Amino acid sequence: MDSRGVRAVRETLGLEDDTSSTPSSRERVVRKLSLTAGARDVPSSMHLLAEYVGASHFLLARCDLIQQQGLEYIISSDWPFDLVRRVAPEIASNYARSTELDKCLSLFAPTFSLVPDDTPVPDNISRQYCSLSLCVGRTRYMLLLLFSEGLILSQERLREVGLLAAYAVSSSDRREVRTERDFELTERELECLFWIAEGKTSDEIATILGISRNTINNYITSVMRKTGTKTRSEAIAYAVRHNLV
Repeated sequence: MDSRGVRAVRETLGLEDDTSSTPSSRERVVRKLSLTAGARDVPSSMHLLAEYVGASHFLLARCDLIQQQGLEYIISSDWPFDLVRRVAPEIASNYARSTELDKCLSLFAPTFSLVPDDTPVPDNISRQYCSLSLCVGRTRYMLLLLFSEGLILSQERLREVGLLAAYAVSSSDRREVRTERDFELTERELECLFWIAEGKTSDEIATILGISRNTINNYITSVMRKTGTKTRSEAIAYAVRHNLV
């Protein structure tokens, strides 16, 4: 959806009228969120939640894609691009250093970090930003929030925003799976995809499944054709993104 389309949806939902700094009521937010989530409008959903908690900017990232090249793991953001590009390595590094237990304990628990000193931030915006971790199925996401200098964020409301963000993302994911996946992988193709993701070669998969190497390669070729990927690495990334493995 382009910027004009997002603005049209926001005007329809009454988001463009919310110029007051006073957060919207929970009931109003939930009503509007049900509409934005149902419309698969993730940017408007995140903007609505940022506004509800008193934040000025949001960034939604998908953690299972965080080690990929570039900024593909960022789902939606209204942070200044230079700031995103500078903070992105910090996000990836901090996530890589976290243990699995840390990641589980951090769910819906607000944490605070600082933008690097050499990075400019928008006028009157704090250098401190808030991170919220959330899960949708087996997939972890992070919602990062910028806020005005001197603003004290409500811990209770932040946790509530984490839950509402999970609802909005899960609603969008379900719609996306139904509309975009116009194919089905066979059980054998899914098995091959799983073992590829485990780092196995065609010969090793053939031994595991008890079929020939050529048959394995045919299955893998079929997977890449169906998923529109060109390499095994791309197929693995696709499988992770769509919770196939």
